[in-house]
Amino acid sequence: MSKTPKDIKERAFEFALRIVKLCQHLDRKPGVPRTLSYQLLKAGTSVGANIEEAQAGQSRPDFISKNSIALKEARECHYWLRLLIAAKIMPEKSLTELRDEAEEFKRILGSIVIRTKRRTV
Repeated sequence: MSKTPKDIKERAFEFALRIVKLCQHLDRKPGVPRTLSYQLLKAGTSVGANIEEAQAGQSRPDFISKNSIALKEARECHYWLRLLIAAKIMPEKSLTELRDEAEEFKRILGSIVIRTKRRTV
């Protein structure tokens, strides 16, 4: 039985929630994990916030701008997750799903921005 694809806003909210929980765990550790946690928290929660704002965009350029910001934040989030793995702060198997979801957001948001820009011309 195939699942219906989730709405991007709902996916982004669930992603942000998982990022918050990860950062709560990282915050218990002193030093570098706590610092990286702060960066990851900002980027990971900003993806969904900007997607929400894009949905209420006042114009097509506003929609493109908010989705472009969400794309940049998804890229940053993907970077921080990769860094946590590479620095062996967190085991790769515990972050694979989050890292893959960040990668998927990059693809989806990139497509949204490109398609919308093409329609604007």
